[in-house]
Amino acid sequence: MLKSLFESWANEPCTEQMALSANGSNRRYFRLRGSSRQCVAAINDDVRENQAFIYLSQFFISRQLPVPEVFMVSHDGTAYLQQDLGDTTLYDFAYDKKRQGLGFDAELVQLYKQVLNDLIRFQTLGEGLDYKFCYPRGNFDRQSMQWDLNYFKYYFLKLAHIPFDEQLLEDDFQNFMDYLLQEDCSYFMYRDFQSRNIMLQPDRSLFYIDFQGGRRGAAQYDVASLIYSAKSDIPEPIRQELLSHYVSNMAPHLQAHGVSEADFRTRFYGYVLLRIMQAMGAYGYRGYYERKDYFLKSIPLAVANLRRVVESHSLPVSLPHLFSVWRAIIDSPVASAYTDSTSGRLMVTVNSFSYKQGLPQDLSGNGGGYVFDCRALPNPGRYPEYRCYTGRDLPVRQFLQQEPAVLQFLDHAQRLVFQSIDKYMERQFSHLMISFGCTGGQHRSVYCAEQMAERIRKAFDCDVSLHHIEQEKIKNSERGFCN
Repeated sequence: MLKSLFESWANEPCTEQMALSANGSNRRYFRLRGSSRQCVAAINDDVRENQAFIYLSQFFISRQLPVPEVFMVSHDGTAYLQQDLGDTTLYDFAYDKKRQGLGFDAELVQLYKQVLNDLIRFQTLGEGLDYKFCYPRGNFDRQSMQWDLNYFKYYFLKLAHIPFDEQLLEDDFQNFMDYLLQEDCSYFMYRDFQSRNIMLQPDRSLFYIDFQGGRRGAAQYDVASLIYSAKSDIPEPIRQELLSHYVSNMAPHLQAHGVSEADFRTRFYGYVLLRIMQAMGAYGYRGYYERKDYFLKSIPLAVANLRRVVESHSLPVSLPHLFSVWRAIIDSPVASAYTDSTSGRLMVTVNSFSYKQGLPQDLSGNGGGYVFDCRALPNPGRYPEYRCYTGRDLPVRQFLQQEPAVLQFLDHAQRLVFQSIDKYMERQFSHLMISFGCTGGQHRSVYCAEQMAERIRKAFDCDVSLHHIEQEKIKNSERGFCN
C-alpha cells in the first residue's frame, strides 16, 4: 500500500522502504525513497487522529509555521505521506552535547529560546482554527484532565504500588482541576510539546511534528511539557532562564487577556505537576504494562522533577492527600530502582517485604534476582516486648544476632548473592534485586535486608538501594493513607 501511495505521489518507483522508530506511539513510520524523491509514511488505524494531524498541518503551513507538509493520503485514511525532516531531533542534539561534556551551552540555550518563540506563534494563532477537527476533543477541559489523572492513578500509582485512598485522592483531583481551570484556556495547546517532537535541520532551523493531540487550552501546559521533560533533564537555572524568556515574550498576549506575569507563573507550577503526572502515567503504561525498558528509565528523572517542584513551589489550593501521594512517590523505590546500563555501575536493590502482601515487583524491568524466605528463622514478633520494634531497632538486632541460625542463613545467602554480583559487574549488567520476606515484613526480613545491604556495600564498588516495603507503607499510612 505504501509503495503504491509513494508511486502515485512521486511518479517513480519506490526503491527503498525503511521502518523508523515511533517511541511511545502506536503509529508506524517508514522512510520511503525513489530515485529522486523521498518522504516519511505514517500508518495509523485511528482515522480521526490522522484527520486531526492533516488538518492541523495544512492550517499551520497556511500561517507560515514550520511543520511537515502532508503530500498524499490513502483512500481509507489510514496512511499518509509527509515531508521527510531527517533523523535529528532537538533531544538528540542536546544528548550529544551532554555526551561531549558541553551540557546546556549557549548554542543549545539559544535553540530552546527559539523553540519558545515558535511556541508563542503556535499558541496565539487567533481566529481561523476550527477546533472541531481536534482529537480526541476540541478543548483541554475538565474531562481531558480527568483522563490524564486517571492515567496517572491506574497506570502509575497502582502498578508502582504507591498506596492511596481512592476517595481522598479523587476529592483532591477535583480541587486541583478547579484550580487549573481558573486559568485562561483560550490558547492553542500543542499537548506533547517536547524535544523529541522538534526536528533540527543542518542549518539549525527547527520543524515541529506530532501535534495531532493539539486542542484549545492553557498556555502554561506546553511550556511545562518542554522545560520539565524528564529525559531532557534541563538544569534548574536554565529552566528559570527559559521560563523568564517565554514570559517576557508572551507578556503582551497575557496582558491582553488580563493575566499578569505573576499570576501566570503561580499557576504554571500547577500545570507542571499535571504534566509530570501525565508523563508518569505514560511511563507506567509503556514500562510496567508493556514492559518497554526505555520508559522505565525515565521514571527516576520524572520523580526528580516532581521532588524539585513539590519542595520548591507551593500552590494556593489545599491538596493534602495528593501532596501525600507525591511525597510517597518521592520516597518510594521507584526513585532509585533504575539505572542506565551505560553508566558502568551496577545497582543492587535490597528489599524487605511481607509474604502476606505478595512478592516485590522488579521495577527495573529486568526480572530475576533472589527472594529469600526468612520465615524459618526465630521470630522476635512472637514476644510482646519486641512487637513495637522493627529489625532496625537495637533490641531486635540483639535478639537475632544471638541466634546461630540467622548468621548461617545470611552466610548462605551471601555466597549466592556475591557470586551473582561478581558476574553481573564483570558482564556490565545494570541491576540485581534481592528480597527478604517474612510474615509481617517487620522483624526478620528487615534485619536480614539491612545486614545484606551492609555486606554488599563493604565488598563491592556498586550502588545499593535499600527499601523496607512494608515499613514504608506504614510510614505513608501515618501521612493519611489507607492501606
